Amino acid sequence: MTKGKIDRCEYCDGEMQARVVRARFHYKGQTIFIDGVPAWVCSQCGEQYFDAPVYRRMEEIAAHANQLTRTVSFPLADYDMAIG
Repeated sequence: MTKGKIDRCEYCDGEMQARVVRARFHYKGQTIFIDGVPAWVCSQCGEQYFDAPVYRRMEEIAAHANQLTRTVSFPLADYDMAIG
């Protein structure tokens, strides 16, 4: 993963590290999560960056989201909810 290496984060100037992540990917109004994605991750703020071929592959996966067989569920709260 050194071909398209990004040295510094464009948001906080943190150092980038090569990692394999669970990526949240938005495509045509839908959001899917993709496991095992090679990424550059900022060691300071956690921002994720993807090389162009990786991004194109995620687009292909998202375009076939109707074929996905696994789902993940998680608790969801409204930011404005009252906490008592």
